Amino acid sequence: MTLPVRRRLLGIGLGLLLLAGCGGGPELAELASDATILAFGDSLTAGTGAKRTDAYPAVLDTLLSQNVVNAGVPGETTAGGLARLPDALAAHRPALVILCLGGNDMLRKLDRGKAKANLAAMIRLVQESGAQIVLLGIPEPGLLLLSAPAFYTELADEFGIPFEDEALPRIISDRSLKSDPIHPNAEGYRQLAEEVRALLVATGAVE
Repeated sequence: MTLPVRRRLLGIGLGLLLLAGCGGGPELAELASDATILAFGDSLTAGTGAKRTDAYPAVLDTLLSQNVVNAGVPGETTAGGLARLPDALAAHRPALVILCLGGNDMLRKLDRGKAKANLAAMIRLVQESGAQIVLLGIPEPGLLLLSAPAFYTELADEFGIPFEDEALPRIISDRSLKSDPIHPNAEGYRQLAEEVRALLVATGAVE
C-alpha cells in the first residue's frame, strides 16, 4: 500500500471517528411516568388564539404520560419571566421545563443582549433546581422568511441543552395555521405539541 493511500485511509478513519463522537446532540434523562413538565412562556404557551384546551401544553399532556403544566402568561417579556420563574419552579417542582420566551422582547424592540442574558439566567435557575430544560426558538417578527434569532442557538450551544427552532417559524409562516399575525390556531398549536413531543422522544426524555 502506497503512502498516499495510507494517508487517505487514515483521514477517512479519523473523519468517521469525529462523526461518531459528535452524536445526535444533547440528550435528556428519561422522565418518570409521574414527572411534571412545566411549559413556561408567554402567549404562545398560554394558547392565545385558541381555547385553553387547545394550547400546546394541553395537547402535549394528552400525548404523554407525564403531567404538563401550562405556565404561559400573555404579553410577558424575558424580564417578567425571569422574575416569575423561581415561584413557578417552587410551586410545581418540575422534572423538565420547556422554555419559550423572547417574542415580546422582539415585538417591543427591547435590547437583544438583555433578552439573551435573561434567558441564560432562567436556564441556570432551572438547572440549579435539578430540572432538565428544553429551549424553543421564537421567530423574529417582520421577516419574509421567518427564523429564530441567533441568540437562541448560542444559548443552546453554551448550555448544551436540546433546542427546537423550526416548528414555530414554520407554523407562523403558514396562514392556515394562524389565528392572527403572530399566534397559531388550534391546529397550529397541535402541530407545535407534536414537534415538542418528537424532540422529547429524540432526546430520550420519553418513549
